[in-house]
Amino acid sequence: MAQYGRTYKDPEEKERRREIFERNLQFIKDFTASGNRTFKVGINQFSDLTNDEFIRSHTGYLASKQPKSTRTGSLSHQYPTGDVPDSIDWVEKGAVNQIKDQGQCGSCWAFSAVAAVEGITQIKSGNLPVLSEQQLIDCDTEASGCEGGLPDNAFNYIIHNRGIASEDTYPYQGTDGTCDSSKAAQQAAQIKEFNDVQPGEEELLKAVAQQPVSVGIAAGGQEFQSYSGGVFNGDCGEELDHAVVVVGYGTSEDGTKFWKIRNSWGQTWGEEGYMRIQRGVDSSKGMCGLASQASYPVA
Repeated sequence: MAQYGRTYKDPEEKERRREIFERNLQFIKDFTASGNRTFKVGINQFSDLTNDEFIRSHTGYLASKQPKSTRTGSLSHQYPTGDVPDSIDWVEKGAVNQIKDQGQCGSCWAFSAVAAVEGITQIKSGNLPVLSEQQLIDCDTEASGCEGGLPDNAFNYIIHNRGIASEDTYPYQGTDGTCDSSKAAQQAAQIKEFNDVQPGEEELLKAVAQQPVSVGIAAGGQEFQSYSGGVFNGDCGEELDHAVVVVGYGTSEDGTKFWKIRNSWGQTWGEEGYMRIQRGVDSSKGMCGLASQASYPVA
């Protein structure tokens, strides 16, 4: 685990982590030996964590605190189903910044919201800002900082604050801090409102065809923890506990439809920080529930 910068406080902790790593390694070997899967798992920066530790330290989506948005509805009046392209990738279109890492802070909600705001700002203005997650952690009183929150919390805060600062102005610390009002007043981007997407993959498709979209997702499964590539259709976990951004969709070479999601676990997880996850599943909520609580900002 040295390649991931992991250090341990004493020999006892190092031995405990070694034992956990060995169990996770066996899980990976067993999964790989089972064959006939559309995705792969492998060693990553979470391989010395139990699944419970992983969930506690690297998620942070509080679905039970879902607020009402300024208005709700589908995007059918803006983007008819027939006009939705077969595929889209907002990364390739220049509307997505480099992958970030939330660290051991349950701030996924802030990273998801910031990426969505960065995306719509680029689409509207041609300028892709790098915005501050830490401002949301410190200043958004609707959320709970590193203990969790929702992208909708963040959108509400940005609207009421009349904007959000840049990452350079208000840099990420990965811990709860006191709101710095002078930094928070230096807006680098603004939004007018936000909309909640009606549940279901069809409505999510219309939204993602327009811009990157924040979604809640069940990410607590061990297969999700160890994902290393391919189109994911494995163990998600039991409930929505994480927030990511859907930045595109398409179809793989073998004909499997997928969503492309941008995570906030650094570039060593998944496909350089991204995941392709199966699209067009039987569940009305989408794979891992990603089509059940989605929202997007309006600039």
